[in-house]
Amino acid sequence: MKNIRLLLKYFAPYKWSAVKNIIYNILSALFALLTFTLVKPFLTVLFSGAVAVTNPGPFKLTSEYIGAFSKYYLSVFIEKNGQSGALMLVVLIVIGASFFKNGFIFLANNCMAFIRASTVRDLRKKLYHKILRLPLSFFTDARKGDVMTRISNDVQEVEISVMSSLTMMFRDPILILVFVIYLFISSYELTLFALALLPVSAWLIGRASRTLRSSSLVGQQNLGKLLTIVEETLTGLRIVKGFNAEEKMKTQFAESNEKYAKVFKRVIRKAYLASPISEFLATIVVMILMYVGGNLVLHGSGNMTPASLVVYLVVFSQIIQPAKNITTAYFAIQKGMASIDRIDQVLDAEETITEKKDAASVNGFNDSIEFKGVWYAYNNEPVLRNIDLKIKKGQTIAIVGKSGAGKSTLADLLPRFMDCDQGSILIDGADIRDLKIKDLRYLMGIVSQNPILFNTSFRENIAFGVNTADTEKVESAARIANAHEFIMETEQGYENAVGESGNKLSGGQRQRISIARAIMANPPILILDEATSALDTESERLVQDAILKLMKNRTSVVIAHRLSTIQHADLIVVLDDGMIVESGTHTELMEKQYGIYRKLHSFQAI
Repeated sequence: MKNIRLLLKYFAPYKWSAVKNIIYNILSALFALLTFTLVKPFLTVLFSGAVAVTNPGPFKLTSEYIGAFSKYYLSVFIEKNGQSGALMLVVLIVIGASFFKNGFIFLANNCMAFIRASTVRDLRKKLYHKILRLPLSFFTDARKGDVMTRISNDVQEVEISVMSSLTMMFRDPILILVFVIYLFISSYELTLFALALLPVSAWLIGRASRTLRSSSLVGQQNLGKLLTIVEETLTGLRIVKGFNAEEKMKTQFAESNEKYAKVFKRVIRKAYLASPISEFLATIVVMILMYVGGNLVLHGSGNMTPASLVVYLVVFSQIIQPAKNITTAYFAIQKGMASIDRIDQVLDAEETITEKKDAASVNGFNDSIEFKGVWYAYNNEPVLRNIDLKIKKGQTIAIVGKSGAGKSTLADLLPRFMDCDQGSILIDGADIRDLKIKDLRYLMGIVSQNPILFNTSFRENIAFGVNTADTEKVESAARIANAHEFIMETEQGYENAVGESGNKLSGGQRQRISIARAIMANPPILILDEATSALDTESERLVQDAILKLMKNRTSVVIAHRLSTIQHADLIVVLDDGMIVESGTHTELMEKQYGIYRKLHSFQAI
């Protein structure tokens, strides 16, 4: 029920299209009924002639009056045009009714096509927007391949299994309702008998589909694991080949692929049961009705005539296909609900980084950044412990320590990629959680240890953080980052594509483009996560010089592993096991004979 409510929520913007769809389906059902009920006058004219009715009597909204009225005009028409003319009239009316029936079916399906396409578009859009809002900690646990499966394959499964089934769920119940009303009017005894057989059919169908949803969920999870292996293989292909691990990866892929294939076969097998089961049960019901109805005609019970029975069975047979469709749709929806569950897990994931309704705007950085008693834990394991640190405007602060000491986590708290569990971080005296997130991040330029580039041109990558890409500013940023020369050596210069993740460039070139992007954004605060680690010696010297010039008018937080690059820092903070254990200038820290910084520095000197 929760998942149905989720779908209805997405239908809400298109409710008028749904209303039009229902109206068109009702009209198509009425014309369909007219098409099949005209079998009776056709048989009457063909085999026994029409019974003359001189006067249908005063108007009454009853089936008897409508029947008498039809016979009266049929008698008049036969008298004037003969039986052959009457047959032609019936044929033309049936053709006209069929035209309108199919015309309204097209209009109804056209409305549903609009709802389907729009709803799936909205669902994929909502998922993507949610992914952008989720904190980085969410993706620490989530596999990238699994997330990609949810936004691609799971949404597609919803479109194929659920949305396509809604066409049948909107149309076929209306058709069945209209036909059943007619059957009750024709013979309520026979119709009640037919309806008494339906619970048995429903029980058998429900039993067959009971485990379909859980099997489908397992299948989607296995597909996520499969795509994760593919994604990791493509990302780490150099390592796979370098360590001769092709056979190992083949084995991993084969095992995952086999698991998915087994579950997929089970799901498809159960889904294929829908049509045969429903058709077989419908055949049994029709044969029973034919036997019971035939006995009613033979014994003269009720008002059932041979022509009436034939029409009854024709109309009832038209319920079989819609009933099969509903059964098939039910199976498909059960299969698709597993995908909705997986999509829902992302949509309902907690957004820990939220903006207050009354969040304050911030347009610049004027005084200081301050960490007050900051604690942060991951999976209940403290990563940062009681951090107290003040960074004044214009200062360069270097953060050093062993791997896993919490250096990157400390830097990630500043732009609110995650929030501290205890304590607060202040910018110019205001808690960053009280500020607008966009404004906060506009104050910062980030260069990560692993440069992230997008599969666009050099120009677009450098101007990624600004709304308009001024050519002169882009080139100026590239020159400062020592990137202009190698960019101009490419075939199209600044319009040349860098390839997926910058795979057309060397590691040093990627890092210099990443630095140029931070320079282009022109932020008052820089966060440099070992920005020169991927550069060769010559490039490192040139870029380090450019960064030094850049940092003169900015506040910089530098995460450093190579201590030779941060000796100029105004303050060096040493982290160990999530705590600040030492702080001071390079000279001050080197004077501590048994200090951690001096120990690290001596290791690197060696």
